[in-house]
Amino acid sequence: MKIAMLARNPELYTHRRLKEAAEERGHELDIIDTLRCYMNIASRRPSIYYKGEKLTGYDAVIPRIGASVTFYGTAVLRQFEMMGVFPLNESVAIGRSRDKLRSMQLLARDGIGLPVTTFAHDAKQTEEVLKLAGGAPLVIKLLEGTQGLGVVLADTDRSAKSVIEAFRATNTNILIQEFIKEAGGTDIRAIVIGGKVVAAMKRTGAEGEFRSNLHRGGSAELIRLSAEERATAVRAAKSMGLNACGVDMLRANHGPVVMEVNSSPGLEGVEKATGKDIAGMMIAYLEKAIAKGTTKTRGKG
Repeated sequence: MKIAMLARNPELYTHRRLKEAAEERGHELDIIDTLRCYMNIASRRPSIYYKGEKLTGYDAVIPRIGASVTFYGTAVLRQFEMMGVFPLNESVAIGRSRDKLRSMQLLARDGIGLPVTTFAHDAKQTEEVLKLAGGAPLVIKLLEGTQGLGVVLADTDRSAKSVIEAFRATNTNILIQEFIKEAGGTDIRAIVIGGKVVAAMKRTGAEGEFRSNLHRGGSAELIRLSAEERATAVRAAKSMGLNACGVDMLRANHGPVVMEVNSSPGLEGVEKATGKDIAGMMIAYLEKAIAKGTTKTRGKG
């Protein structure tokens, strides 16, 4: 296969691993800077150009689109799809997962466990929103935040109200969620490829940090998932329409709850924690899918 990978930084661990895995299996993989692509949106003759040359002959595309370039990145990916190139994840599915509010609504529609989540526009409804979420402690999230940025833990109703009102004053959209205290500053990331959980790790936040993101000083270790956790991760991936993703969950007293579905999960932490070749599994999925698959939008919403 000839594979295009949309990625801005070819030196990142995940991008190097995917290129290595593809070449080890006899494929050619080109890393293409997403923002340096430009498109000709012509009737029946869609094309993409990069560094002055027309991109042709690709069988598959791996989108590693950063959150800050989601709009343009998904536009470039759509153009590959229009050209008949098979995507590891479809543009529509990435768009669903990147919109925190939309993804929560879709997960809720499909009956997947979630923390109590509230959303409102009018600052006058702050008191009612706090009550709906069950009162402090509460987690307040920016809809546009990523990698743990824009996430605040409010210990009291008073502090929650102050944070909410501060965000509202800047016309910033936020979600208010219950704080799952019993998770103890840990979460689970399950990697789902082709409708199966292929690896899972437990992430623990640094001392005094309620966020468990590895780049914020957290640590990772191998974990064995329960049948319910595996099923939840698979259903969450299916709800978004993602072929390969990371599903972040917390262990609540009433069962697993999904915090986020990541369409471009980093591989360094999970490969090192589990010893598994996740990059190779992604390439293997493309090998099987490309022979029989065609690009199509899955699900609704």
